[in-house]
Amino acid sequence: MSKEAKWFLGIIGIILSLAVLFVALGFFTLVSSMKPEVEDEAIAGKDKVALIELKGVIINSEDIVKQIKKYVKSSAVKAIVVYVDSPGGGVSASEEIYQELKKAREKKPVVISMGSVAASGGYYVSLGASKIVANPGTITGSIGVIAQFPNLKKLLDKVGVEFEIIKSGKFKDSGNPYRGLTDEEKRYFQSVINDVYEQFVNHVVEERKMKRDDVLKIADGRVFTGKQAFEMGLVDTLGTLEDAIKIAGNLAGIKGEPKVVKERKKKPGILDLVFESKTIENLEEIKNFILNQPVLQYRCEFILK
Repeated sequence: MSKEAKWFLGIIGIILSLAVLFVALGFFTLVSSMKPEVEDEAIAGKDKVALIELKGVIINSEDIVKQIKKYVKSSAVKAIVVYVDSPGGGVSASEEIYQELKKAREKKPVVISMGSVAASGGYYVSLGASKIVANPGTITGSIGVIAQFPNLKKLLDKVGVEFEIIKSGKFKDSGNPYRGLTDEEKRYFQSVINDVYEQFVNHVVEERKMKRDDVLKIADGRVFTGKQAFEMGLVDTLGTLEDAIKIAGNLAGIKGEPKVVKERKKKPGILDLVFESKTIENLEEIKNFILNQPVLQYRCEFILK
């Protein structure tokens, strides 16, 4: 047999081996994917404190709101603790979580435990709780609104690309990345920013029982440590997540150390990592995260790394 034939048969053998491997991985992954992605820790019994984790940029409120509603309805859950570790995010999503927490606190105690960062939208949602507990080193505050519009005009000019826009009104393509903003558009967006900013300030004044002038002095986007926020009246006390759970238990009248219940995500196995059956869906989520960022955001730009 010639060297060329041996080489060809070797390549065919490798391809067939890989095909068999991927079929096997696909089968086992399909079986493992039949298990629920989220496992609910048993909440039978009574005198439980539910723990909800709000981590990362706030883009979608659906999951958090769903958990809040579930634990409000549960007779076994006497109080809710929300662990916030977020630099903020979309205005609408933050508002929805804030409003849901306000509804929840009418039914049972809701306590916020701030992690490393609970700024801008992370602070906004915290305003809906009965009590706010910050770590002394938490980065919080950043009361304000931001909108960012990329301008690719110079880059497109270099490669000779030009877009023709047909629109129904002069503001219909405002924020178009293929050109810069006009002065009129800047004034328009500033008016929108100002309106949303006023909503943020009003919530701080109402929820923290602070004078409006005092809030305006610090509502310029700057961040504070948890200790500084406590001294300003932006949070109720300093402590850890464990402290927040104890506070929630006390507010609910639970005697002794409260039992904690939370929603747990299924831990991925090796097959999930190698051949995840939901790869396409995950890629779609990543694409949406990148392309569908909300224009108006309660987001802190200052993050310690």
